Amino acid sequence: MTSRYAETYARWKRDPQQFWAEAAREIDWIAPPQKIFDETAGVYGRWFPDATCNTCYNALDRHVKNGRADQRAIVYDSPVANTVREYTYAEALAEVETLAAVIADLGVSKGDRVIVYMPMIPEAVFAMLACARIGAVHSVVFGGFAAKELATRIDDARPKLVLAASCGIEPGRVVAYKPLLDQAIDLSVNKPAHVLMLQRPMAEADMKPARDVDWAEAVAAAKKAGRKAACVELRATDPLYVLYTSGTTGVPKGVVRDNGGHMVALKWTMKNLYGVEPGEAFWAASDVGWVVGHSYIVYAPLLHGATSIVYEGKPVGTPDAGAFWRVISQHKVVALFTAPTAFRAIKKEDSKAEHLKRYDLSCMRTLFLAGERADPDTVHWAQDILKKPVVDHWWQTETGWCIVGNPVGLGLLPVKAGSPTVPMPGYDVQIVDEGARPLPQGQMGSIVVKLPLPPGCLPTLWQNDARMKESYLDEFPGFYKTADAGYVDEDGYLYIMGRTDDIINVAGHRLSTGGMEEVLSSHPDVAECAVIGVKDNLKGEAPCGFVVLKAGVSKSPEQVEKEIVALVREKIGPVAAFKIAVTVDRLPKTRSGKILRATMKKIADHDSWTMPATIDDPAILDEIATALERKGV
Repeated sequence: MTSRYAETYARWKRDPQQFWAEAAREIDWIAPPQKIFDETAGVYGRWFPDATCNTCYNALDRHVKNGRADQRAIVYDSPVANTVREYTYAEALAEVETLAAVIADLGVSKGDRVIVYMPMIPEAVFAMLACARIGAVHSVVFGGFAAKELATRIDDARPKLVLAASCGIEPGRVVAYKPLLDQAIDLSVNKPAHVLMLQRPMAEADMKPARDVDWAEAVAAAKKAGRKAACVELRATDPLYVLYTSGTTGVPKGVVRDNGGHMVALKWTMKNLYGVEPGEAFWAASDVGWVVGHSYIVYAPLLHGATSIVYEGKPVGTPDAGAFWRVISQHKVVALFTAPTAFRAIKKEDSKAEHLKRYDLSCMRTLFLAGERADPDTVHWAQDILKKPVVDHWWQTETGWCIVGNPVGLGLLPVKAGSPTVPMPGYDVQIVDEGARPLPQGQMGSIVVKLPLPPGCLPTLWQNDARMKESYLDEFPGFYKTADAGYVDEDGYLYIMGRTDDIINVAGHRLSTGGMEEVLSSHPDVAECAVIGVKDNLKGEAPCGFVVLKAGVSKSPEQVEKEIVALVREKIGPVAAFKIAVTVDRLPKTRSGKILRATMKKIADHDSWTMPATIDDPAILDEIATALERKGV
């Protein structure tokens, strides 16, 4: 099939407003947009400024009315709770309209904020949709997030209500959420009036009588009384949610998502980017606490009339490295979207993909990767075992959907491992120097997007236009700063070589840590890796590579380290000055799978550092410090 990408992108570039006006016809508006874009509104303009709509209506009600009432909307699969539950569109709507009535009865109305602090269970999806139904602005905080970090988000969002579960389940342990939530509310200045608490049998929470309300009891009483909340009419530019960027210190940045543009963009991506049809099962193996979970567990699949998988488990250990294959086979998933970290974990445990032989994956068409840079070795390994296209794509919390990708629905472009491919319609991506001047093909610089950003991207930060400008728009006038560095090749393919602060300066040479990581990951014994720049009195900075070895490697760690140093010297050259390779059992990551390179660098440089709020396992940082000490760093 010849790709329609070039003509589609050219059509957008010729007339962006006409392009998005056509895409907007896929949404059921209350008052359809007469004006597509108002460049005088907001920080850089606003999409569909005169339209009104309701996101929950588009995600549930319209499908029930139009023949999908009995189709699967949500499949909940939890190997840690040993549970599989399915909800049709009609059943999901019944749950959401009742929960929305309960929320409204607790004093929440249009424009009020609600914090959602829950694990990967269907009630978390219902909570978000119920807020959207009545026009409350939800702010999801990853379940189990530290009390201090939760408190800063409570103080910034000022919620009337917190929707929470009593606990989350990790492999081998139960994490009680209620003590963390109680502590966060104690620390916060702006106390929510109520907590609606979903009791899970693995760890029931102690309830505070005046404030806490039992979720199951309140919903049962509302159902018995026939209480249901109708959809509230909202402006397309009204906020749907605020999502705080991970790893922030001090006052967190609240990324705002509006209702109208968000729906238009996400609906467009399901068919054109992901190649998924209504009625098919799509699985984003993420968490509702992250932007991927917002966009591609909750909203996009349901806006499209597809089936979304809600998975409470891990790629390995629940129970083994075949967990993903079981879910795909059992629930007939046509496309999986996950982080490269997940596949590196599977590769480490089962490098020959023995578990894959137990499952029929004929239903699956495509694997999509995002969240961390997809190193070519992982892409090739996944292609080899799955015998299916592996599509890397690049986007950010701020954009809410893909900036650069390979549009499967428009016809797959040739895959180049190491590149997320080409800009999507809506994004004019450019490579510039410090003075915002365009750089030639093949030359590395800052990746920026020409304003205005397309529908679905952040219009601003929560109640802070000045910080929006300062953080994203001031440094490169007329552009959005992605804070990533990279280059474009002769075919227009983008290569992202790391965050701009991951470019290290070795004796005056600007070198990409991403390029070195590619070399490290190509070593046959390496499961995953990370490269940082550490302080060096002579050269300014020197690269330091951390590697995790595959299971069953017979060589000594010292031997692999020597081979890696030689490999970098061979592939990149002496200019890299790569001499420090450190074997570790695991790398410190956020719960979404991003490697905490900045914290590793501070440890290596003996700078002061604080525990990242989003870290998956704090003990790993001690292991990193010990390994560096062993190397004399």
